[in-house]
Amino acid sequence: MTKFFYPLAIVTSVIFFVFYANLNSSWVTSLDTNASNLLKGNSFIEFFHYFGGTKFIMIVAILLLIWLWLRGSNYQGMMFALLSIAGGNVLNHLLKGWVQRPRPDIPHQLTSFSFPSGHAMVGILYLFTIAYFATEYGASMKKKVLVWAFAMIMSILIGLSRIAGSHHFASDVIAGWSIGYTWFILIVIWYESRRRIVEPYS
Repeated sequence: MTKFFYPLAIVTSVIFFVFYANLNSSWVTSLDTNASNLLKGNSFIEFFHYFGGTKFIMIVAILLLIWLWLRGSNYQGMMFALLSIAGGNVLNHLLKGWVQRPRPDIPHQLTSFSFPSGHAMVGILYLFTIAYFATEYGASMKKKVLVWAFAMIMSILIGLSRIAGSHHFASDVIAGWSIGYTWFILIVIWYESRRRIVEPYS
């Protein structure tokens, strides 16, 4: 992976903590209100929440693990996927319990906490993990651009779907994308450093 993307993880971690520190500020409230007014009830965007659901991601993650195993028994790649997707999901629940932000006040709302959005965070993690391995070896520049563009667009739509459905504030979603990307890059750094150690002896 191009090392240009590594420093962005610092930026996204700062974005996460800026939103966390300002959840009750007027500018965050204004952002959340404006985004809700813009997207609330948009059935097209709301449809994409299915692609960030727990069951869907579990199926995709299992298929990814099987593919990595069949593709030369890539055990380190399998650990990458587990740390990224499953580990990211655990981290999301820990952060929600730490912040304890209530969700938007609507009838029949979910009972779990709101910040950061799990759909946005784990969505970006599983999509970027798939994109990483799909373009890891021998991929043309055209394929890399198409795969990563698809992963980014889907990540955006999954996050926006939570605003459209009034299950999250916009600040929850932005924070989810941000900390998700930071976690992804940390796993990439671990994986690529391990690969540099192992490959000379293989």
